[in-house]
Amino acid sequence: MELVGSLLQAALRMATPLIYAAIGETYNERAGLLNLGIEGLMLIGALTAYTIAFFYQSILLGVLGAAVVAGLFGLLFAFATVTLKANQVIIGTALNLIGLGMTSYVHRMLFNTLAGSAGNVQVLPTLRVPVLKDIPIIGPALFEQNLLVYLALLLTPIAGFVLYKTSLGLALRAVGEHPKATATAGLSVTRLRYGAMVFAAMMAGIGGAYLPVAHANTFVENMVAGRGFIALAIVVFSRWNPVNVLWASLLFGFTFALQFRLQIVNLRVAYQFLQILPYVVTLLAMVVLRGQTAQPKALAVPYTEQV
Repeated sequence: MELVGSLLQAALRMATPLIYAAIGETYNERAGLLNLGIEGLMLIGALTAYTIAFFYQSILLGVLGAAVVAGLFGLLFAFATVTLKANQVIIGTALNLIGLGMTSYVHRMLFNTLAGSAGNVQVLPTLRVPVLKDIPIIGPALFEQNLLVYLALLLTPIAGFVLYKTSLGLALRAVGEHPKATATAGLSVTRLRYGAMVFAAMMAGIGGAYLPVAHANTFVENMVAGRGFIALAIVVFSRWNPVNVLWASLLFGFTFALQFRLQIVNLRVAYQFLQILPYVVTLLAMVVLRGQTAQPKALAVPYTEQV
């Protein structure tokens, strides 16, 4: 029982950065924008949070800084794809390359290191909810977590409510399905897509910030390790529904936690095979969902507003 509870607790922690990134991308794709650069944005958020936390000894400031810096890159992505009508796949790929190269360069320049980590930072403390944490199995998983985990759990229903129960959510869904009709109704396609992209980038930045300030207590080059691409798969797997993002992220978080546990028990299997488990699950999910997706009709399609 204790082992199961510990595994679930780890699964939720591993799922948290995926939840932030996937919810942001869900809004983005609902508005008709496809951003393949989540991996790069998460790396930028991770380095920003780590750097601020390292020099200013403030985790909160680091997370906020990660959101702001990633949001600025999201603004740049929106300018290139919405205003200049550049190909979204190419810009997203470029964003990944920029994120990987820039974070490696800045990390080495700031901390005068060629590889590995430059030092540890303080991580978010675990907040234990009295009484509830003592519930068998689910108690430790749900009520012995850090602040960013709790906020991710709170973000999921809020994101679902906004998308499906408010006029803003209706406008976002409309602009991803029929942008011309949205413009005819007097709404600005450009503003809605800009807003969705900046929000998605900020969420990816927070997801990346989670890794150094709540998980690893340091920054390592390319530490996101494919989580951005998994977040893209989660969006499709959850059928562009923020509430489903939680369950899909937990599935992938569970595979991350499981492969760590399997490495600890010293199975007679090369650890590299265990490390690919989350990515194998990603591929299997895509195979299962082939032909079953219901993506927004205007996804990745540039739109020129008529005057």
